[in-house]
Formats: sequence, C-alpha cells, structure tokens
Amino acid sequence: MTLPTVGTLYLVPTPVGNLGDFTPRAVEVLRDAAYILAEDTRTTAKLTRHFEIDTPLKAFHQHNEHQSTPGWVQALKTGQSLAVCSDAGTPGISDPAFLLVRACTEAEIPVVCLPGATAFVPALVVSGIPCDRFVFEGFLPHKKGRQKRLGLLAEEERTVVFYESPHRVLKLLRELETYFGADRWAACSREISKLHEQTLRGPVSELIAHFEAHEPRGEFVVVVAGKS
Repeated sequence: MTLPTVGTLYLVPTPVGNLGDFTPRAVEVLRDAAYILAEDTRTTAKLTRHFEIDTPLKAFHQHNEHQSTPGWVQALKTGQSLAVCSDAGTPGISDPAFLLVRACTEAEIPVVCLPGATAFVPALVVSGIPCDRFVFEGFLPHKKGRQKRLGLLAEEERTVVFYESPHRVLKLLRELETYFGADRWAACSREISKLHEQTLRGPVSELIAHFEAHEPRGEFVVVVAGKS
C-alpha cells in the first residue's frame, strides 16, 4: 500500500483594504487547497466569490482552534493541503494560526506563508518614525497586565507598534500620554489600503485632541517613537 503524500499548510494573507492587493499566487493556492480555514467564513466568502474560488470554507478562529487543530493536522497527514485565512492581513499576526503552525512543525508537516498584506508594515513605513528597529505589540491586554506592559514599553528605545479598535484608540492614546509623556511623537493610521486611508502624526497630546474632536473610525495602527 502506498502511503499518502503529506499535505502542506498554507498561510494566505488577505487584503486589509483594496482587493487589488490580493495576489495571483494567493488565488491559486486557495483554489488548489482541500479546505480554506477562515477566521470568519462570511468575510472570507466575499473574497472567494469575488475571485471565483469554490474551495469549501471551514471556521477556524480563537474559540475553536484548540479543539480543531488535531483534526486538521490529521487531514494534512493524509495528504490534504489546507489554506488559512484571517479576516484581513496575515494569519498569525494578532489572528489565529500559531497553534496550528506549531502543531504542524512538530509533526514535520510543511508550512508555507505567502508574502502579502500586514497592516502594521505600511503604517510603520509612512509614520515618519524610525522603522529600522521596532517592537510589535499588537493589541494590548484589556485588563490584566495592561498597566505593567505600558510601564515597561515607556522605557523602550525602539519604535513601538500597536493595533487598536476605533472604540479604544482614545483610551490607548490617553494611556500613552500618562506613561510615555504628552510630547512623545506618534502616528495613527486608519483604513489602510482603503478609500479613506489616513495617517495623522504629532505629539500624543495633539492626537488626543484630534480624536476628541473627530470620532475615530476604522481599525487603527498606532506607531510610537521610542524613548530618546
């Protein structure tokens, strides 16, 4: 009996805004996979419909990744290749995928991550803040450990990058004012790669004043200069 060839796990970045950012290679990988593991099948379905991809979608998110990972590893061992997509950006960057990747590396299953969209890279590059050395923090914990983390990051000499929702960005900026200082230079990017993309730069105090006067909209990347 011939044993099946082991499948490959593909991590496929999806557009953070403009659908034109999706690559031909990504389309090909999604078409060839046995299943697409999607953070939100409704969101990924819009993408697959647009590119006429009919590969079956399966939910794979933070609430089921622990339970479902062993089953997907077994599917890969039988020769099925899988593609993982988050709602926007690269899987594993503040989105599910790490547990499955780790399980696959332990099982010696090939893992391939396609180059592509990640929101923090364009935000960092256009911030005007040094980007040769930086710390990516993603989303800070909402409660436990948040203040301690901010205290430690206030002493960081490298540029610091955060993700934040529109509902919490003012809270984050006010905390940065408290821990980092009102004059610390920062940049806030929102709606990256979309029609209303915007980046605001200035001292933290000025960014607070702006968003107190203008309701924050869209997902944010906040880039903060390191301590000088």
